[in-house]
Amino acid sequence: MAESPDLTADPADVSVGFRGAMRRLASGVAIVVARGDDAPVGMAATSITSLTMDPPAVLVCVNQSAGIHPSLSPGCPISVNILSRHQREVSAAFGGAVARERRFEVGQWAVDQHDLPMLDDAQANLACTIDSMTPFGTHSIVVARVEAVRLSESVEPLIYQDGAYL
Repeated sequence: MAESPDLTADPADVSVGFRGAMRRLASGVAIVVARGDDAPVGMAATSITSLTMDPPAVLVCVNQSAGIHPSLSPGCPISVNILSRHQREVSAAFGGAVARERRFEVGQWAVDQHDLPMLDDAQANLACTIDSMTPFGTHSIVVARVEAVRLSESVEPLIYQDGAYL
């Protein structure tokens, strides 16, 4: 096979091209919650995927500059709340549209087995414990074991692509 004439290897062009390529990748949206110093902290995330079924585990990529990052370490509990299509306002709040101390005022929240906020009408809720963290570039790759799951009746995920909800 011949190399594509449009493929670039110039580092500056690769960075710009990579950003454009990732904007084309549609992703589900979740809210990741951890214990902060004084109160729970959370962030909207699209970089979450299942890792293994045995043991049940997820992989979450978190920017090291994110407000939640200092609250993450092996052994710490987190909740992962996979959003439904009607929860755009929750995603926006945890994406930065609402001050950190007021984010949990958006949506209906209960607590999980670790006493962490869990979004009541999410597509799914995962109660997890962080197993490991690996720094890579600007992010940390967080591996969390899933200890409990709650599923909603319907399957209507909130999808994010190219800076907008689908």
